[in-house]
Amino acid sequence: MFKSRLGRVLVPAATLAVGIAIGSFVSPLSTVQAQSAGQVYELRTYTAPEGKLKALEARFRDDTVRIFNRHNMKSVGYFTPQDAPGSSNTLVYLLAHPSRDAAKKNWDEFRNDPEWKKVVAETEANGKIVEKVESVFLNPLDFSALK
Repeated sequence: MFKSRLGRVLVPAATLAVGIAIGSFVSPLSTVQAQSAGQVYELRTYTAPEGKLKALEARFRDDTVRIFNRHNMKSVGYFTPQDAPGSSNTLVYLLAHPSRDAAKKNWDEFRNDPEWKKVVAETEANGKIVEKVESVFLNPLDFSALK
């Protein structure tokens, strides 16, 4: 049980750290830095049913990110764990929101978006592609590359 809980914390955190490290070489971090003092980051971890991770990735790639953008949800990065068991069923991503209140408003608008509802219906015609969602809101520390 300890290993399971520890793994649920360490895998997303390690994945995020690797993604940030890679991002510092690939693109300038200034594109994701806070635009106001209230900016918060949301780390989300999705667990897919067995065999559904590729379908979940496709939904994000083809539709979700575009709809996020329309609702002021800034994508920082999308990741999958390198190691099992998460590598076969887990998608981790980081969003930036102007504030916690803005995040709530953005999510409410996103969930009620008619195009999103259509995408969900189409992508889940053969069964759910997400079985668990975890969300953690984060504040960057003063020594963080993301501020």
